[in-house]
Amino acid sequence: MPHQAKNEAGTQISPTADHCSNQPPNIDQSHSADRRAKVIGIYGIPGSGKTLLLNQLKQEMNEENFSFFEGSEVIASFVPGGLEAFQKLHEEHKTHFRQLAAESIGKECTISGKSAVVTGHLMFWPEEEENGQMVYTSNDLAVFTHILYLNVPAAVIEQRHRDDTKRSRPSATIAHLTKWQETEKDQLRLLCRDHGILFSLLTPGPSLLAKVSVLLRDFHVHTETYNLSCAENRLDEILTPHRDRWETILVIDADRTLAVDDTGALFWTQFHAPQQWTDEGSPLKSLFSSPLRYSYDAFRQATLLYEEAADDEEYESLCSDVAAAVTMYPEFVSLLRQAAQQEHIGVVVVSCGLRRVWDKVLEREGLSRTVKIVAGGRIADGLVVTAAVKAALVSRLQDRYQMYVWAFGDSPLDLEMLKKADQAVIVVGDESARSKSMDDVLSVAINQGDLQARQVLLPRSVSPRLDASTLPVAQLTKDDLISSIFRRRDRSSGFSISLATEKNAAKLLATPMRDSAIAGPALRKAHHRAGAYLAIEFLTSMIGVEECRISHVLGHPTTGYQLRHEPQTTIVAAMRAGEPMASGVNEVFPLAMFVHASGPENIKIHHLQGQLQVLLVDSVINSGKTILEFVQAIRKLDSHIRIVVVASVVQAQCTSPNSTFYKTLMDHDNVSLVALRLSDTKFIGSGGTDTGNRLFNTTHLP
Repeated sequence: MPHQAKNEAGTQISPTADHCSNQPPNIDQSHSADRRAKVIGIYGIPGSGKTLLLNQLKQEMNEENFSFFEGSEVIASFVPGGLEAFQKLHEEHKTHFRQLAAESIGKECTISGKSAVVTGHLMFWPEEEENGQMVYTSNDLAVFTHILYLNVPAAVIEQRHRDDTKRSRPSATIAHLTKWQETEKDQLRLLCRDHGILFSLLTPGPSLLAKVSVLLRDFHVHTETYNLSCAENRLDEILTPHRDRWETILVIDADRTLAVDDTGALFWTQFHAPQQWTDEGSPLKSLFSSPLRYSYDAFRQATLLYEEAADDEEYESLCSDVAAAVTMYPEFVSLLRQAAQQEHIGVVVVSCGLRRVWDKVLEREGLSRTVKIVAGGRIADGLVVTAAVKAALVSRLQDRYQMYVWAFGDSPLDLEMLKKADQAVIVVGDESARSKSMDDVLSVAINQGDLQARQVLLPRSVSPRLDASTLPVAQLTKDDLISSIFRRRDRSSGFSISLATEKNAAKLLATPMRDSAIAGPALRKAHHRAGAYLAIEFLTSMIGVEECRISHVLGHPTTGYQLRHEPQTTIVAAMRAGEPMASGVNEVFPLAMFVHASGPENIKIHHLQGQLQVLLVDSVINSGKTILEFVQAIRKLDSHIRIVVVASVVQAQCTSPNSTFYKTLMDHDNVSLVALRLSDTKFIGSGGTDTGNRLFNTTHLP
């Protein structure tokens, strides 16, 4: 692992990541989330300048955060007789001391909290030998977190060997040094990806020290927790000026959602890749096919690939070329331009792709002022966007800012975000470009009740995913979807609460329901009567009635009345305690659909399609958690259908404007509550006191 003089002791591996340009989160929190010490290797074949760079870094960097190690010196410290004695050992003994060196560096940095910078070797390869000798150890692979490889031209190294009067270096031709170097780079890329080590090539030049210093500072603080904090900081910067105006926010993936294009693939097409990438196409394809998959480390490694490929000026130019090749879907351009005219609507693009490309695309479309971006691509961007980051940002919008979130995405990386959102839209593009694995994960999520979504086909001629009954098809330009997205959500209007507590009829109806001597069929009958009473007395007043044609007893047709939109009403009985009351409501409104629901997952899209209102019936509302879960499930299926919650008893705390129950229902809009009585008793029944057990004579159960 560590670097040894005279090309004897070797080591291995470590990759790169990302830096936070926003106000940095508390670094201690980052370390608490990931206690693994940062051990950063400086690698390269002999003569690359590892020791020189290490000494320069010692002068440049703050040693409160970094410890610097010459690898050969660490190894020598464990060997009686030092480096000279080490060089005479058999290989198995050399391996033992190399492992001790790596282990000791890792332990020291874990205790100190510092990051280690260590010179080291992957292999040694005398020119007269057919194959080189690998000198890294299993401890190196376990300890190193990053490796920076000095990619110095072989001709320069050969000249340094000839000019070096202080060390006796074996002679080597440029051809051999080139072969050695290419072998090391290939092996390191593979080893690093297999063992979760970030890797990057360093190009020599006047700015090398400054670039490495930036990378090391970034490596020292960056963890998955820190990365999420950076993303949240960026979101907060976007939201803070608008939080009093925005009610609904559109969270949109970029690549293959806003356009058919994958900007990462386009970047590498524009870039004239070095030979090591030409056989595998885009290096991103190889990266995301590796054991890293689509993890935080994988996206950090992708950032290092972009850093490796181009300096800041070249990167900017390439992003301009890529942006020029991207054509946004006209339907999204129209939607985003309409959203810009709505003061209560915000739009944030949250992308795993390249921020600068999408900056330029949105600017070209005249949308850069109103559409904000959370994305990475370079160390200076400070963050990478993963599937977990997307989901966390949606949750933050809902929980911290009380935003109603519409999420748009196309791939499995968007799935967790889509699950979290209030409304989910799957963007389905041309079959040749769409995600091949999305159908399977969509089907599982929908069947398990984790996702309620609709799909939009862009263009409309492409085939849909799954089938229309499982994943309904909507049109992004149709008025019904647009009006649903842009609907005002007036939080100040609250939701209506109607209580029968002081009515004499309610007192009579509540008496048998509170009598501990009454249970089973008699209690179910009492709940049935209470449901019928609330339907007649309150729901008809709240919802209204409408005329209907009936047959008079004298044989001629005449006018009767029914609940307004009664045939388009769904009664949901929250099982099992809500069923007797719900049956009473259904007796009064016999044309309504009746649904038994043991949990929110039992509410399906076909229960709401064509319906205008839902009567959600439960016996007792304590904390309100169950009702809120039902309401949220209904809202995921239909964002505007009327919901009336009907209960026999509601705890007083739930009707307080400061309660979570009240605030959430107020925020959902078009929700009302009707209850027979209010209770100040904070008591959750069990066994003989549980309403469900009393209703069905199961009081002997817990």
